[in-house]
Amino acid sequence: MIEYRVADDVAEIVLNAPTRRNALGPDDLRALAAAYDRAEADGARAVLLRGEGPSFCAGRDISGVDPATDDVAGYLDDTLAPLLRRIAGFPAPTFAAAHGACLGVGLGLLIATDVVYVADTAKIGSPFAALGATLDSGGHALFVERLGTHATLDLVYTGRLMSGDEAVRAGLFSRVLPADEVTDATTLAARRTAAGPTAAFRASKRIVSALRDERLGLWEAMALENRAQAALAATKDYHEGFAAFQAKRPPSFTGR
Repeated sequence: MIEYRVADDVAEIVLNAPTRRNALGPDDLRALAAAYDRAEADGARAVLLRGEGPSFCAGRDISGVDPATDDVAGYLDDTLAPLLRRIAGFPAPTFAAAHGACLGVGLGLLIATDVVYVADTAKIGSPFAALGATLDSGGHALFVERLGTHATLDLVYTGRLMSGDEAVRAGLFSRVLPADEVTDATTLAARRTAAGPTAAFRASKRIVSALRDERLGLWEAMALENRAQAALAATKDYHEGFAAFQAKRPPSFTGR
């Protein structure tokens, strides 16, 4: 079940199926995509994704899947991949609070999110050898980029799960917090960001995405920054930021 609410310009999207550790089937993925569509239509200036119960998301819901008739490609290519692209391309900052199992599809949701705070008790890795399956949802790309080939294949072959603390020390995610603090800390960060200069954040998000996906060099990235800064100079928030600095007062940004 996917829940959705908006407060303080933050769209909160909640995975709420704790009895199955928020494992997601095709209908859940479509509901998630619809929630992000709704957040954009509502003009949310930040999104917070979290899960209820003992886990963030344990992956795909395979409780009723028959491997003999399973449309794996349809689930991954036609439903999951478009959702992850939708999340990654959301036109405002996105946050996730992760705890417990963050596996498979759950890991993919985190990879597609801008800022991820994880509980120290989180479990992250590739336990899929027990199913005769492999890591998906972008996990190979994240692990190889941050951990290297040897450590990635060690996780795949052994099924060992990293804690949240280990994952953050390895550079996988943003910050590690005690499990009873991670949701509040992530919510606070999302609210503060939603009150900031949204257009400037959006520009940085585009630049970071280009650096990751297009492997830009220094001068290409600098050219992107220069064009972004020139465009921001025409926004109300840019003018407000300068005025607030010169008047020695806190800025009041509207996201425009």
